Order: sequence, then C-alpha cells, then structure tokens
Amino acid sequence: MDNRRLAILLSGRGSNFIAIHEAIQRGDLKATICCVISNIGEAAGLRRAREFGLKAECLPSKGLDREDYDGQLVAKLREYDPALICLAGFMRILSPVMIRAFPSRILNIHPALLPSFPGLHAQRQALQHGVKVSGCTVHFADEGVDTGPIILQRAVEVLEGDDEGTLSARILEQEHQAYWRAIALVLDTMQDNGGA
Repeated sequence: MDNRRLAILLSGRGSNFIAIHEAIQRGDLKATICCVISNIGEAAGLRRAREFGLKAECLPSKGLDREDYDGQLVAKLREYDPALICLAGFMRILSPVMIRAFPSRILNIHPALLPSFPGLHAQRQALQHGVKVSGCTVHFADEGVDTGPIILQRAVEVLEGDDEGTLSARILEQEHQAYWRAIALVLDTMQDNGGA
C-alpha cells in the first residue's frame, strides 16, 4: 500500500504544519496532507490550512474528557485513512484510545533533546538546569508523555544570555527542518515494509 497521506493535528498557529506543507510544495517531502484537524475553532493553523486549500476541520474538545474526545477523533481520522498522524502543537495529552487506534503511526515534536525535559516549558527547564546544548526531538507518541521511540533529533547550542524566548526561537527553526525529514524517514520505512 502506497499511502503517504498525513493528518495534521494542531491547536495554535501551526508553524510546524506550515513547514511540513512547504516541504511538500518544494518536493522535498513526498506526501500529501489529507486533513488538518484542530480542537480550537479559531486556531490560526486551521485558517492557514483553508487558505492552502486543504481539508480543515474543527473537532471541539471543550467539556469532553480525554477518552470521549479521542474516540471522536479516532472516528474522524479513520474517514481520511492517513498513513501518519502528525501532532503539530496539538495541546492535548492523547489517551490510550487514540494511541492504540494508530500504533506507531502518531508522530510528535518536542522542543528538547528527549529524554531530557519532557512535558511543558522544556526550554525553561533547559535554562534552569544550565545545559549548554538543547534542541528538538521527533518521536513516536506512546501512552507516556514525551516517552515514545525517538526518530530524529537536532541540537541547538544554548548561548550566553539566552532567555526562554530566544532559545525557543532557535529551537523552532530546527523543528521546521527536523519534522518533515522525520516524516520522510518513517514513510519510506513503512513503504519498504509493505505499507502501514
């Protein structure tokens, strides 16, 4: 099965989604984005997806518990038959309902060199610990928080005088390079193994 369809989940501006879209447009990433789904109706990334002419939907999460919401999300994603689901600033912790529906097919990007500094405020954690190198990690999502198998990492030097904003900005530049490359690696491996 030659399925190179990507589903993008986001909650905000979607800068990593835009970087993935641009890599596809340039021909660097052989894939198509089959849908962009957000749990936030006014997410800027959802608006950009519509501007790009992509299928973009809001599936609101407000007032729903994680399992109920993820059950709806699984049903919606199955309509699109994605090879991979790419979390691009999707500000929800996935429940086992979602993880078990798409095993080894959900990718996440985290602004630290995992396993160091999982969870929220990774750049702040890095600065508080005084590390000299930070970076970003693309990994498979599992039932833990930022604990899944690592696909690709990029290192970023922590400079004298860095604050959370400056370090975050430099890490984000590397995220935009790392994510689409990691997606390509996984898709190529899936294809070599006879599909998803």
